[in-house]
Amino acid sequence: MFHYVINTHHKVSTIRPEIYGGFSEHLGRCIYGGVYVGEDSAIPNANGMRTDIVEALKKIKLPVLRWPGGCFADEYHWKDGIGDKTLRKRMVNTHWGGVVEDNSFGTHEFMEFCRQVGCQPYINGNLGSGTVEEMQEWIEYITFDGESPMANLRRKNGQDAPWKLKYFCVGNENWGCGGNMRPEFYADNYRRYATYLRNFGDNRLYKIACGPNSADYRWTEEVMKIAGKQCNAISLHYYTTCGDEWKTKTQATGFNEEYWYRCMARTLKMEEIVSKHLQIMDYYDPEHKVDLIVDEWGTWFDVEPGTNPGFLYQQNTIRDALVAGINLNIFNKHSDRVAMSNIAQLVNVLQAVILTEGEKMLLTPTYHIYDMYSVHQGAKLVDSWIETKEIGIDGFRSPNLHESASVSDDGTLNATICNLSPTESAHICADVLGDGYRLKEAFIVGGAMGDYNTFEKPDKVQVQPFTDCKLEQGRLMDIQIPASSVVRISLEPLGIAEK
Repeated sequence: MFHYVINTHHKVSTIRPEIYGGFSEHLGRCIYGGVYVGEDSAIPNANGMRTDIVEALKKIKLPVLRWPGGCFADEYHWKDGIGDKTLRKRMVNTHWGGVVEDNSFGTHEFMEFCRQVGCQPYINGNLGSGTVEEMQEWIEYITFDGESPMANLRRKNGQDAPWKLKYFCVGNENWGCGGNMRPEFYADNYRRYATYLRNFGDNRLYKIACGPNSADYRWTEEVMKIAGKQCNAISLHYYTTCGDEWKTKTQATGFNEEYWYRCMARTLKMEEIVSKHLQIMDYYDPEHKVDLIVDEWGTWFDVEPGTNPGFLYQQNTIRDALVAGINLNIFNKHSDRVAMSNIAQLVNVLQAVILTEGEKMLLTPTYHIYDMYSVHQGAKLVDSWIETKEIGIDGFRSPNLHESASVSDDGTLNATICNLSPTESAHICADVLGDGYRLKEAFIVGGAMGDYNTFEKPDKVQVQPFTDCKLEQGRLMDIQIPASSVVRISLEPLGIAEK
């Protein structure tokens, strides 16, 4: 039996909804054939946006969406994606499959998609191959309400009122595909570009600097040292892979226990990476004015057989569900400093929450984790601790359990617990310190470690009621969590339950 303590009296920080954000890049079938099918498509849509995807994202309360990349962002020129679609410039997507990008999905379409979903837009500007003028004019085009060339161009293209835009990042992966820059060179360029990102009217930009790749702590130190006072946040990218080296991928399905354990151990590195980058940030920013944003994370496996290797299309199993649950627990636990995360990616790419095939759509195990965890959005993280044992194989060890807990505005306590063992259930005795509670509801996403949804069987993995949980004396819980599963247990205060 494993002891679990939740102290509802100790509220640590607010879990910002943006921690549950998404990422959409012009990559493979994420945009075209994914979120955007065009106004003339036989697939149900509103202004070209696929209706079933919009509804699915509304259900999980997607709070923010990053676009247009990714590596694509630093060769994207926004003026190519506005105006008459028949006249928009066609380009080669050199990063992702060498396909022709027709720019039919641009600024107006992205803003329309965000409007339909009800999420905030997060835009990456082009630092790698763009100019200061180009980036400055994009902000003016989007947010200025007065008389100016860019505002008038926006009106000419059918959008009279400006949009609201908060989140804007200067470049993407400028240590790699965004220009192979040294951190000092990028930081100086960031200062230059960010100077010209104006606040028009009551629109206030939250300026994000390109942060490090994984454990590149020197990048964080140099950018914070040189440009920390000019940004609101710094980004971080970290992917979970299972090969012997980062670039050695492994299959998304049909794996054995060894590759399950490799995945669990690798994804848990996120805790160490986030903590060490925050330590560096704290040194240069002791007042915590600069947030950390993990705007690319998720699993990266081999593409599905027979698909374009540049499209990064992979299946999504219970293993991915555990990766999602663990990472979201980590971000919850660091919600005092982690302001946003964006899983890579939204549809049909890497650890997607949704897959499509023509008119068919399915929700992945990862989607169902976001569905269960959505109750954490805007809630107060509370202090919690769980007893664990070490599991795994030599070189890839991890604890068997992982959790986070929060209290929502109505007093509901929500605990999310992951069982990382693919073979053993876990018997947990939980002690809830605080007022008396009553069991409100409980759900589970689980199955065999390699289970996944197909277009023929789209509901093999889904959120289901969880019944192996008992609450006694208002605060003592007895929980039996099956192997390779994630559960959410929600308790309501007795005072609310009795009304």
